[in-house]
Amino acid sequence: MSDTTAEAAPAPEAPAAPAPAPTRAESLTERLRRPRTYAVLIGSLLLLVLPFYLDRFWLQAGLFAMAAAIGAIGLNMLTGATGQLSMGHAFFLAVGAYGYCVLAGESSTENGHTLTGLGLPTWLAAVLAVLLAGAAGGLFSPIAGRLRGAYLGIATLALIFIGQHVLFNAGSLTGGYNGRAVPPLSLFGFTFDDTEVVVAAVPFGSSEKLWYVGLAALLLSALFARGALRGRPGRAMNAIRDHRIAAGVMGVPVARYRAGVFVLSSMYAGLAGVLLALVFQRTVPEYFGMILSLEYLAMIVIGGLGSVAGAVIGAAFVTLLPQVFTHYSDSLPLVSAPGTGGLAPGEASRYLYGAAVVAVVLFLPGGLARLGLAGAKKPAAPKNPGEKS
Repeated sequence: MSDTTAEAAPAPEAPAAPAPAPTRAESLTERLRRPRTYAVLIGSLLLLVLPFYLDRFWLQAGLFAMAAAIGAIGLNMLTGATGQLSMGHAFFLAVGAYGYCVLAGESSTENGHTLTGLGLPTWLAAVLAVLLAGAAGGLFSPIAGRLRGAYLGIATLALIFIGQHVLFNAGSLTGGYNGRAVPPLSLFGFTFDDTEVVVAAVPFGSSEKLWYVGLAALLLSALFARGALRGRPGRAMNAIRDHRIAAGVMGVPVARYRAGVFVLSSMYAGLAGVLLALVFQRTVPEYFGMILSLEYLAMIVIGGLGSVAGAVIGAAFVTLLPQVFTHYSDSLPLVSAPGTGGLAPGEASRYLYGAAVVAVVLFLPGGLARLGLAGAKKPAAPKNPGEKS
């Protein structure tokens, strides 16, 4: 009886073999086939060879854009990702720039001021200047951790007035109204000054040499910020920005995150200040004022709040526009060279990117970075299960 029953029972079906999971090689191949990957590779190659073809004016303009992009990335992490309004970003750029000058420079007398300098190795002075800007942000971070919105903006605005007073009056550190000279960077026995080095029959001066330093600094800054924003810290920052109370209920230490992001943003500004000082070759207090802080806010709004690519795009737009107007002032309508009585290139550029801020806020809330990502993030159409691959 049991044998008959056993013979009559149908054999259990073997479980269907699971579909093979996509391999890492296939995923990498798909990424390499994307048009965006080709655009990044071509753009990177173009940036590497530009010093062989561009003159000093455009190389300096590009370096200004790189320095601005580094500072804008830091401000975007603070304002765009965490929702903390800061109007004192120029103060931390000044800390980085003048900190490098004091740490790397020698004690001397210039323009009637006895300048103080520690004479440290320039690479070490650059690192310490960035840390000094972070320390300045750390001193302000208890306030940044507890204030928000317009209150934090007003509090950071006070840093501009304090910084301007110190820069103009602490002559032994800053050189007063005329500023002080910037020691050239020296790294691995290679000095980034105006001494020409011939590479492939092209003379490399300070701008050509600093170009690759700026590229490396921008790349490392962007990669670090991108990793932070896409990871757990970025999710915490976005939760604080969107709903502070809910983020606290979920266990996010709101005050600690706000203070930490403020310090990190200050360090980014310090690095931008060091690079700006190396490009300018002279620091002037008047540059680090209210206008510079407003320009940084315009950068992140035009490029796209909370986006690393948006910070870079906005920085390039706001920084290169005055350079283009200055270079082509004779050919552009309504724009004339400075001092000729017409609309100066700086004023014309401020009108234009002011209008760009209004246009972005009204019609493109995601900023210019949204234009490039709109088509790239479209989901692929689902494949028919019965269709053969």
